[in-house]
Amino acid sequence: MKQTVMDEAYAGDKLLCPIRYTIDVVGGKWKLPIICMLAGGLPLRYSSIKRKLAGVTNMMLSQSLKELELSGIISREQYNEVPPRVEYTLTDKGKSILPPLLKLAEWGTEHMQEEDKSCGSFCNTCQSTK
Repeated sequence: MKQTVMDEAYAGDKLLCPIRYTIDVVGGKWKLPIICMLAGGLPLRYSSIKRKLAGVTNMMLSQSLKELELSGIISREQYNEVPPRVEYTLTDKGKSILPPLLKLAEWGTEHMQEEDKSCGSFCNTCQSTK
């Protein structure tokens, strides 16, 4: 029995570094909602993202987009037009995080039901998906 506890502790230690990396890349209030919006596959403009994220400031949205771009999760395409047009899409690296996010969503749905918390994709609590 002690060996099992030691094996689990060792496994936990091996998970710590990758989990910290993942949280550094996608952690924060706005990054995951941005990724979820871009998961549809269509390029989105800054103004469209801002409109859908109720409560985000220009500074926080810009910072989140820059950090996601630096991490290689999203790509930014700027068109030389007047007025300037910028579109954001998920990169292949960004798309690769979608399956784990779907699993987390399944886990959340299951446990929200256990706690008798009703929440749909577009409820008042989750205004950031409007």
